[in-house]
Amino acid sequence: MTNRSEGHRLAVEKIVVGSRASRLAKIQAEWVGTRLKKSWPNLSITYWTTTTIGDRDRDVPLSEIGGQGVFTSALESALVEETIDLAVHSLKDLPTKESTGTSLAAVPPREDPRDTLVVGPHVPMGQMAIDTLPSGARIGTSSLRRSAQVRAIRSDLRVMDVRGNVDTRLKKLEAGEFEALILAAAGLRRLGLWSSNMFPLEVDWLPAPGQGALGVQGRPSDSEIRELVRPLEDRKSRTEVTAERSLLASLEGGCQVPIASRANVEDEDVHLSAAVYDVKGMLDPIVGAERGPMEEAAEVGERLADRLKDSGADAMVENAREFRV
Repeated sequence: MTNRSEGHRLAVEKIVVGSRASRLAKIQAEWVGTRLKKSWPNLSITYWTTTTIGDRDRDVPLSEIGGQGVFTSALESALVEETIDLAVHSLKDLPTKESTGTSLAAVPPREDPRDTLVVGPHVPMGQMAIDTLPSGARIGTSSLRRSAQVRAIRSDLRVMDVRGNVDTRLKKLEAGEFEALILAAAGLRRLGLWSSNMFPLEVDWLPAPGQGALGVQGRPSDSEIRELVRPLEDRKSRTEVTAERSLLASLEGGCQVPIASRANVEDEDVHLSAAVYDVKGMLDPIVGAERGPMEEAAEVGERLADRLKDSGADAMVENAREFRV
């Protein structure tokens, strides 16, 4: 574990960084470690991995596993128990309510936050977008949000649950189990898998709150670790995810509720757009936008959430909680 000495300068000599055991999670943890080493060349880093509930139950749709923290609770427990000093998460998986004994110590510069349509080899040229896919095309995703977004655009498409890591899903696509997948651009880029059959979704399509960002968790009582990770912090990325996660918290939605949002910082203002979807695709999404100064990012999220609630978002969120595929 960490080795600390007295004095005013940073005294940490070695740390343990925890992540999930998937290839993507390891790459993300090592990315954090590499940047820490650039700031603190003498720092010794050990990596520790764990398999979460969400990783183990791959035959069960995420909507049926239920609850928040299915990909993060094991890491948070290891952090509180001081098995590890830092936990590296995909921020979109991290519940908005912090667990006791943990804090979001750093938000590094954000990767591409967009969702991406990955088209299989059997789809004809010219039909490589959601609005032009062949009728009845099978789209694989494990996300209720993405499923609801597809149904809102094309009720004739077949949305099918697919679990497993990114490599496993791409192999299923290549084998013809689906005509297309929807995956996070950030994961594909971090894995070095970006290719010509991948098309970012932008027009009228928002990603999950916090998507593309990493969350580096520490213990709030550990001031030396907080100082250690300070060079990782990116103000713009922190502002964006603060607005998005504040909206999500105010709507009382977890990662398995069809809430999409995207914040952008322009000229010291944060601009937040959001949409809440009917999980069955029967109703039009409830959409809205809000803006305000960067230092009021949380308030911007809360104000937009209130506007969406006034338009009926609460009922859609509640329906999603009760939904089973």
